[in-house]
Amino acid sequence: MAARLAFDRVACLRGDRLLFEGLSFALEAGGAALLTGPNGAGKSSLMRIAAGLLPASAGAVVREGGAAFTGETAALDPRLPLAQALGFWAKLDGASPTDVDAALDRMAIANLAQVPVRLFSTGQRKRAAIARVIAGRAAIWLLDEPGNGLDAASVDRLAEAMAAHRAAGGIVVVATHQPLALPGAVEIALGMRA
Repeated sequence: MAARLAFDRVACLRGDRLLFEGLSFALEAGGAALLTGPNGAGKSSLMRIAAGLLPASAGAVVREGGAAFTGETAALDPRLPLAQALGFWAKLDGASPTDVDAALDRMAIANLAQVPVRLFSTGQRKRAAIARVIAGRAAIWLLDEPGNGLDAASVDRLAEAMAAHRAAGGIVVVATHQPLALPGAVEIALGMRA
């Protein structure tokens, strides 16, 4: 899996507020970054810039390999059963039903495959969002607060999925306020401006 993500002197301006500037880092295959900082520091904006959903105000972003982003919302049709909702995205990503099944197993929600997404608890919805990222087989995972709403066993499953993705040559970028196993990750602290 070919993967690379690099920021070169990137700045983010939201409205008239400068969230960060001069941010540079590079992640190669198997790499990881942990974004930290207070609420409003620009962690989610950095993730959106990395995903190509928000333009950088300055600097350059290099992304080699597909990127999958998940934030606070699952982006799954609440009317559909989980397997069908994930299947929609998997098809767009060029993934197969087998990839969806493997992702459901990885996050221990295969038993919910035929349950409409609207009936899920917060934790189930979060695990479904993570399964969507896994099933898509993107080289770069951008996970914004992935541990929110997860119990300890689900956090462990998430850590295992991230480790397996990195071992296969993928990149993981995580923004979080919670402790999360991400050995060897580069820490990027935002919001420390004077």
